[in-house]
Amino acid sequence: MQYRKLGNSGMYVSSIALGNWATHGETVDQDVATACVRKALDLGITTFDTADAYAGTKAETMLGEALKGVRREGIEVMTKAFFPTGTGKNDRGLSRKHVMESINGSLRRLQTDYVDVYQAHRYDYETPLEETMGAFADIVRAGKAHYIGVSEWTVAEIRAGAALAAELGIQFVSSQPQYNMLWRVIEPEVVPVCEELRITQVCWSPLAQGVLSGKYGASAVPAGSRFAADDGGLKTEHKFMQPEVLERVERLKPIAADLGVPLATLAVAWVLANPNVSAAIVGASRPEQLDDTVKAADLALGQETLDRIDGVLGDVVQRDPAKVESFLTRV
Repeated sequence: MQYRKLGNSGMYVSSIALGNWATHGETVDQDVATACVRKALDLGITTFDTADAYAGTKAETMLGEALKGVRREGIEVMTKAFFPTGTGKNDRGLSRKHVMESINGSLRRLQTDYVDVYQAHRYDYETPLEETMGAFADIVRAGKAHYIGVSEWTVAEIRAGAALAAELGIQFVSSQPQYNMLWRVIEPEVVPVCEELRITQVCWSPLAQGVLSGKYGASAVPAGSRFAADDGGLKTEHKFMQPEVLERVERLKPIAADLGVPLATLAVAWVLANPNVSAAIVGASRPEQLDDTVKAADLALGQETLDRIDGVLGDVVQRDPAKVESFLTRV
């Protein structure tokens, strides 16, 4: 395992982080969740990412149970607030009311006194940024979080947030975007600005929700998988589940084979090859799934390999910076 500095902080994170979106509380029970967390720890993963809204708050509860008894100083826990956690008008967003209530709920569910990084899960267009950042600053000063971060913010939003964080004397250290071989929308604008501001990326979906594991094909869909239709065919409404995309992904397998690794390892290593990336967040519904993804921490990709990947994927790669998800949240 590699360990990399997070943003402008002195804290290290494991280059592979375990996330529990779409697993804990949704597809796996507590016993399996605990087994996955313990496997992660055995493999050198020390960084764990979750959010209050995952599985209707159950994901945080399950992570807290799974980490029970683990030396708190030896791990880094990241969580987020923004999406609904209840039915009330104030059970969402980044108002001071919701942020303050959310951090307390997260700490209770995670069974900890603090999180290492507290993140704005999206940008809130209905709340003044000054209100949100002021609440974040109070959370840091109260010792309930060490650092702050954001997820899927645009360049302008990151700049404004970083300026306020500096004024308030707190450290804005991380951005959590979707980033993988197929989805590179942060490269034109977000990454350069984050490099300037000394903010690093903690990337979600490095496997493009399983597509870059190579398990999906235009005519072969694993039964019970998230993109399997009732008739056994492929659900094609998702942006990655298109025949032309799957055909290009299939052509990546010889590149992985030449390196002697599974495609999933190659995909995660590709994300880690970006010097602005501190960690890639992987999921697991079975402990053994982590064996392949963790190998990526020690796989350095040369320029020839990176060029081969680009040549294979060609125009199926999405690079449009307007696709950063904050734009979608605003609609």
